[in-house]
Amino acid sequence: MALTEPLLPTTYEYYTGGGIENGLSAKKPYFTLNDRNISIYSGAMHYFRVPKAYWRDRLRKLRAAGLNTVETYVPWNLHEPESGVYDFGEGGSDWQDFLNVAEFLKTAQEEDLLAIIRPGPYICAEWEFGGFPSWILRDRGIKVRTSEATYMKYVKRYFNMLLPILAMLQFTKGGPIIAFQVENEYGSTQRKNKFVPDKEYLRELRKIMLDNGIKELLFTADSPSMSGTAGTIPDLFLQTANFGGNPDVDFNKLKQLQPGKPIMAMEFWTGWFDHWSESHHLRNNDDFYKVYKRILEYPGSVNMYMFHGGTSFGFLNGANLANRYNDNSGLQPDTTSYDYDAPLSEAGDYTLKYVFVKELLATHNPVKTRIPQTPALIQRIAYPAIPIEGQFLLEDILQRAPQKLSSTNVLPMEMLPINNRSGQSYGYIIYRKKLNLEPNSVLKIAGRVSDSVVVMVDGMLLSKPLYDAKDLDGFGFWRLKDSTITISTQYIANATLDLIVENWGRNGYGYLEQFNQYKGLWQGGIYVNDEELFEWEIVPLEFKKGWTNSLTNWRAPVKIWAPGPSMYKTTLNLTNPRDTYINMQEWTKGIVIVNGFVLGRYSRIGPQQALYLPAPFLKNGENSIVVFEHYIPADRVTFSKDPIFGN
Repeated sequence: MALTEPLLPTTYEYYTGGGIENGLSAKKPYFTLNDRNISIYSGAMHYFRVPKAYWRDRLRKLRAAGLNTVETYVPWNLHEPESGVYDFGEGGSDWQDFLNVAEFLKTAQEEDLLAIIRPGPYICAEWEFGGFPSWILRDRGIKVRTSEATYMKYVKRYFNMLLPILAMLQFTKGGPIIAFQVENEYGSTQRKNKFVPDKEYLRELRKIMLDNGIKELLFTADSPSMSGTAGTIPDLFLQTANFGGNPDVDFNKLKQLQPGKPIMAMEFWTGWFDHWSESHHLRNNDDFYKVYKRILEYPGSVNMYMFHGGTSFGFLNGANLANRYNDNSGLQPDTTSYDYDAPLSEAGDYTLKYVFVKELLATHNPVKTRIPQTPALIQRIAYPAIPIEGQFLLEDILQRAPQKLSSTNVLPMEMLPINNRSGQSYGYIIYRKKLNLEPNSVLKIAGRVSDSVVVMVDGMLLSKPLYDAKDLDGFGFWRLKDSTITISTQYIANATLDLIVENWGRNGYGYLEQFNQYKGLWQGGIYVNDEELFEWEIVPLEFKKGWTNSLTNWRAPVKIWAPGPSMYKTTLNLTNPRDTYINMQEWTKGIVIVNGFVLGRYSRIGPQQALYLPAPFLKNGENSIVVFEHYIPADRVTFSKDPIFGN
């Protein structure tokens, strides 16, 4: 009789057999977990970028590649959407179904994965405002990412809610979490003669974590070759490295900065993200293979950022600033897709990088554990095109707006007295004014728009549609300061002026002064023929699920639509829904909403041209698809089986 090969242990059987005495330790030149040697082979996956119904699928695919750990950030702005109002999976927000971080971590453990948590309060992640809730900007003197008292008051209040949830899931308590990050890339905030990272801030964060029962390894992550120890405190935290290539440079620097400690890349960038108007980013597969192989050979532990990028659904994409100024002139909004050219695609498909990872880990991991079979792919379909059934003009939308405010001056979103006095975080803000217009009247917006404005007079579109990336240099966008546009050719009595402003995403990276991210019109006054306008009606347009789903009595579609901001509705009838992409190449600029949930943004300037629509967002029977188009619509909604990138 042939002998059968003994069954390999799972990760947890290997590291917890006989009981748990100790967690992850960095006291030697290599990591130990429960006093057994471990190399950490991790992949980043953000639970808030993946539908809950797909968490297990993505985690199993991660484990099937040979990884033993999953890493995730925790977004403050989703978990505390209004000041003092929390959602950890049962809070009732539009994002509720994404937010049970405890369930995500328990699922990871069930899939035989350890976990690394990066709880913020700042996360970057190309996420809106770097994860900060926008309502903190209502305290105008606040200094984020410092030990300033107002900021720390909010951080402590939030962490006192979040950390007890995570503390129960620590490895030494039988859970999956082996390490916690303190802040994020804090060394990158240093600026010559301008700012020195606040070490007291790091100490206060550590104390809050310890006071909430966090006992696992604490670490920081930076570029050690660029920042040295500016963003860490060597006696208190393990320092790890972030890079895209040349691992020896940063690993050697880590050895110099903290001799006798383990070496780890907390972020090895597997690809890159896209800004609107750029070309789609792809990383050479062979280069990825060589760098990842060198990391393993060094030898170093490594977390791939990202292993599965997922999607920045809704309005939650972040942005970068391409310059040092705090006037948003260099704004670079990120796309809805966070595919990242990662080993697992946005829709969970395997790529050649995935094959490389599986091959390299099978060769280099000295600890042999049971690896699950590679899961089958989730099938996608291109549904037949469906015609538009109904329309709301801007006036229809405003008549149905949930709230309207009056103000002497224009105000930024964040300062509106709405949402339990937490202001407006996302979406659009409309400024309306009645006035008499002389022939050839000129509208001037002092300062810069945050971030784009569509100008209407008596329901007629006057702004140039955004067709090409070079249009961003003209009127209506953040790049132009003190911009002007002619808004009349003849005398118009009692004209209605509408300024529709979109928040394209707050900056999530940079120096501290770049986090002054107010949205709307606020940098200066609004003038017609050099006379400042006062007494505005302000309408926040947040596109919350309850409001969108309540809309009825849509106008019947007409053959030719007047250009300008309007909503368009259609219905997708399904049996047994499957994943798909909504192809927006025939449209111009706006957002797509499915069954009340904002799927994301689209724009003809690319690179992203199709929005990933996971099957869990759909249902058997009728599915509502609403498009809010800024300029010129199509007469149908079309679908694609695969993503589409281009300009």
